[in-house]
Amino acid sequence: MKRIIVILLLLSNIFCTGLCSGQASKTQKIREALASHKRTVHIKDGWIRDPYIVKSPDGYFYLTGTTQLSTRKETQEDKYSSGKVGYEVRIWKSRNLIHWKSIKIPFTLKDGIWIKVNPERFKVIPETNWHLWAPEIHFVNGRCIIVHKSPSPVEGSDLSVASGIKPKRPWNNPMGKKIGKRHDPSLFQDNDGTCWLIWGGTSIAPLKPDFYDFAADPISIGPTGKFKNVGYEGCLIRKIQGKYVLFGTAWSTGKGRQGSYNLYYATADKITGPYSERKFAGRFLGHGTPFQDNAGRWWCTAFYNANVPPLSRKGIQTRDLSDNAYTINEQGVTIVPLNIKMEGNDLVIQAADPDYAVQGSDELQKF
Repeated sequence: MKRIIVILLLLSNIFCTGLCSGQASKTQKIREALASHKRTVHIKDGWIRDPYIVKSPDGYFYLTGTTQLSTRKETQEDKYSSGKVGYEVRIWKSRNLIHWKSIKIPFTLKDGIWIKVNPERFKVIPETNWHLWAPEIHFVNGRCIIVHKSPSPVEGSDLSVASGIKPKRPWNNPMGKKIGKRHDPSLFQDNDGTCWLIWGGTSIAPLKPDFYDFAADPISIGPTGKFKNVGYEGCLIRKIQGKYVLFGTAWSTGKGRQGSYNLYYATADKITGPYSERKFAGRFLGHGTPFQDNAGRWWCTAFYNANVPPLSRKGIQTRDLSDNAYTINEQGVTIVPLNIKMEGNDLVIQAADPDYAVQGSDELQKF
């Protein structure tokens, strides 16, 4: 019996040593990539789309995105599937972008406005068919705000405000049903304190300070030149080096789920425009979030969005991807370093990794 126990302990130590060594190696790889700001790095496993990272006033980075239910056990068969999207806002936090801790589910569709406006729909549609897409977390004037879209049970959006800076219940829905149906809603707070809601591809409107209504009618913004829209989804605004930057997402071929899922941008001196011509930010960066790390350097989130498993990066820069939906991103959350600089009065934003920086031959627009 003693011999068996000794053998089991030895095997346990061997297994733990290998596992711990592998984890340490992965951690070191992420740490080195973050320090260099020159190469792409995969920072988190698990099924997720539209990953959104933001730094909170509490010093933590918060990560969310379109996810499956927390109670669903992920399988190998699910890895590259379109997945069964749930109705929760799942959130992880990290001090260093390396170690991520899941926090208790702070928000579901049951916390939003539509279950109060149209409770019957929530009764007749089974919870397995409730879906919550593209959530974002924002921190405005000491309060945490969640925005997202939902296709079911009610096709609509939520703008939900917590009582404090932490993403936790209770949530208030100050706009009520006036929030309506907004595709991929996002928030931007300008230097004067005004918050703007951004949606679609692209409409914007200022919000009243209490978030109970719009302060003005929506207007449409977009690039000058050939392309009316910077993208058709995942649009958001950042202010970088004094310029308003409108980011948007589209497939490289201009056709749904054909080619690579890319990130584009246009710049302006005023939030209402006029904006520059549409520019190329990065390949395979569609619906990514530009954010700054603790050193102030810019990165962009990336995720798996394709019809087939990820492609090898070998030869990817010259490969035509127009016949299907492809990516080089693994399932989970990848972050890609961005090079951002002023050239005269022009703000130039480009992925630092050459496999993300070069538009493919399948690109509809040549830059």
